[in-house]
Amino acid sequence: MKAVVLTQTSPIETRPLQTTTLPDPCPKDSEILVEVSVCGVCHTDLDEVEGQLAPARLPIVLGHQVVGKVADKGKAVTGHRLGDRVGVTWLYWSCGCCEFCKAGLENLCGRAKWTGKDADGGYAEYMVVSQDFAHPIPAIYVDSQAAPLLCAGVIGYRAIRLSDIHNGETVGLFGFGSSAHIVIQMIRHRFPDSPIFVFTRSDAHKQLAKNLGAAWAGSPGQNPPAMIKKAIDFTPIGESVCHALATLDKAGRLVINAIRKTTPISPLDYAGHLWHEKEVKSVANVTRRDVEEFLPLAGEIPIIPKVTEFDLDQANDALLAVKHASLQGAAVLRTR
Repeated sequence: MKAVVLTQTSPIETRPLQTTTLPDPCPKDSEILVEVSVCGVCHTDLDEVEGQLAPARLPIVLGHQVVGKVADKGKAVTGHRLGDRVGVTWLYWSCGCCEFCKAGLENLCGRAKWTGKDADGGYAEYMVVSQDFAHPIPAIYVDSQAAPLLCAGVIGYRAIRLSDIHNGETVGLFGFGSSAHIVIQMIRHRFPDSPIFVFTRSDAHKQLAKNLGAAWAGSPGQNPPAMIKKAIDFTPIGESVCHALATLDKAGRLVINAIRKTTPISPLDYAGHLWHEKEVKSVANVTRRDVEEFLPLAGEIPIIPKVTEFDLDQANDALLAVKHASLQGAAVLRTR
């Protein structure tokens, strides 16, 4: 099969991803073989390429927003039929028996495996995955539209859950990339009376936010029209935490939807940033419950992600565009 492989970490400008030919994977008893159609491109992939989030092994096939069809299956597979369209997320596998898995927090499982990090992902024509970690895709979506839902969408849904938004509360979104442009559509649907304020450096992203229903869109550090009750920070920049907390109302909550910060969080002033019972919570990965709840909701709304397609051979170009935030919406690699 054709695949794009990371053999050593390096700045994306050096074009470290290599297109090569690998043997077709073979599914084990409880696994399915997915014939990949498209795979979304994520900032986490960029972190792996540049060594900020070390892959479990090298070489590795990246990619964790995978859409394709079941091409083969192991003898113990009962939940999928040949030809079924499925999606694979960042959560590749969890143990199912630790305290976190039993509590429905398999995203915190100490033995969990992550797609494209601990196991080969979707920057390839085929991949294998356990039948329990492949999810049906709503029929409303073409493959390229579905791909960003499997990370940017699902993680955004979890961020909304952890934010505990109530209808009418003012919501702030810090950063407006792949995940935030999906989240704003969910918030508009579920909390129609909640004004949404968006903070982004990009004029194009400000306009997109307004087109998607933002009541106000400004730059980081600007004062919004009102204090914010619930805020979600999507940026990889540490300074955004202080910006968000400075605009947060009494008893407000900030949810940080980022796997890491590329710059340190600035020193916090207790009285100015944290007093009055403000809360800060992080989002760590996703669970199968998030996927199972979010995908039908996305199809019902419907959420239609804005995507830019690249050929599989253009994986370096796609990640470079992600690094420089030069896309509106999400990047997607087409494998065939």
